Amino acid sequence: MAVLDGLKPEKVFRYFEEICGIPHGSGNVDKLSDYLMDFAKERGLACIQDEWKNVIMIKEASQGYEEEAPIILQGHMDMVAVKKPGAPINMSEDGLRLAVEGDDIFAKDTSLGGDDGIAVAYAMALLDADDIAHPRLEVIITVDEEVGMDGARELDVSMLKGKRMLNLDSEEEGILLAGCAGGARVDWTFPVCREEKRGSRYKISVKGLQGGHSGAEIDKERGNANVLMGRLLYRLHKEMAVYVEELEGGLADNAIPREADAVLLTETENGKELKDIVKAVEAEWKQELQTKDPGIFCEIEELGDGKGNCLDGRDTGRLIGLLFAAPNGVQAMSADIDGLVETSLNLGILSLGKDKAMIQFSVRSSLESAKRALIEKLENIAAMAGAAQEVRGDYPGWAYRKESPFRDMAVEAFRDLYGKEPEIQAIHAGLECGILSSKIPGLECISIGPDMKNIHTTEERLSISSTERVWNYVLEILKRKKS
Repeated sequence: MAVLDGLKPEKVFRYFEEICGIPHGSGNVDKLSDYLMDFAKERGLACIQDEWKNVIMIKEASQGYEEEAPIILQGHMDMVAVKKPGAPINMSEDGLRLAVEGDDIFAKDTSLGGDDGIAVAYAMALLDADDIAHPRLEVIITVDEEVGMDGARELDVSMLKGKRMLNLDSEEEGILLAGCAGGARVDWTFPVCREEKRGSRYKISVKGLQGGHSGAEIDKERGNANVLMGRLLYRLHKEMAVYVEELEGGLADNAIPREADAVLLTETENGKELKDIVKAVEAEWKQELQTKDPGIFCEIEELGDGKGNCLDGRDTGRLIGLLFAAPNGVQAMSADIDGLVETSLNLGILSLGKDKAMIQFSVRSSLESAKRALIEKLENIAAMAGAAQEVRGDYPGWAYRKESPFRDMAVEAFRDLYGKEPEIQAIHAGLECGILSSKIPGLECISIGPDMKNIHTTEERLSISSTERVWNYVLEILKRKKS
């Protein structure tokens, strides 16, 4: 018996569970893409799978809706695949282990991928139904949205007729999104030299942080494990000779990192002072983050005396200085929309290999000029430290349209169904609406979705009741006629 059996809408949750049984982290979507193509072919739907593994599926209008304008339904098939340390699952090969608790669906020890598996499930349920009124449906399911929107960027939309698009990649019921930030990924590569050192070795870990989505939660100013590790290393380096052997933190550049680890070597007689400094810094953080991120703590593990293949003294200092100087978090708030972040960045991934260190950021802004200026600032900081910078996955924002008949119709449908007004918002997170709007002249978009919590983390939850209500809302939009 499937875990989600009995939940309504039945087809939506059946397809969602099937999707969760197929590994589909960013960069690992081939099996899910092929599954969607098999689904479409079995139902005689027109479908295309491009070389990037994007999928387009088309269902012609139901009886009586042949003259209505088509609607594009859009979501992405990849998820941010993260797991708890030591969890017995290989997210590249294994399906998720779903569970239900009250009104929530979650995955044991991993992220759930409700962002954006639920959009795919909604689309499949619509395409599989014979009793739903709708205009021509043009379903776009893209790849690798979570790592730069590469699929949307490469998508050929020439076969589409629609000028109205319902994006299903939002996480809060009752909010109609009508604009979003643009963004880019920025990678720093820092060459390092290693040498053998002898002394006492310690593993230091920053843990207990909440993490979260670097667009949706960046305004909450939660602790960033990579940034905090940079502060701790800088304090230690000022007080004693330490050498970095290992350094790692974060799982995705668009997820606020919850943990970071460092292995350091220092002279044996420095051991007590090192521990004292770590505990003092931990106390400072607990005070600073007592409201924003109260679970933070540090662990120190003694690895014993011996040899370590560490960064030399010069590169240890340069790397620590670069990490400490790296900007992070909210850089500017919108002057036009109350409470909306205008520009931000997230230091999402930190890694140290044999001969280079990597520091990776997600940069966002609703102003293209501000985004470009922040990227150039990062370039200058990197150059001063001797690091190289690469920019990838640059995508445009989605500008708010003052006039949109499609949005007006969606507002009216919401009012009739819910008995209240929806909120119309723009968000700081990125959506594929911006890229697709640049490809389809005159495209009107709105973005909706059911309630989800803690996306991109192992605490991700999807509301069952909200999923059903949003499903009914989608049906209400589809059945509306212009006349």
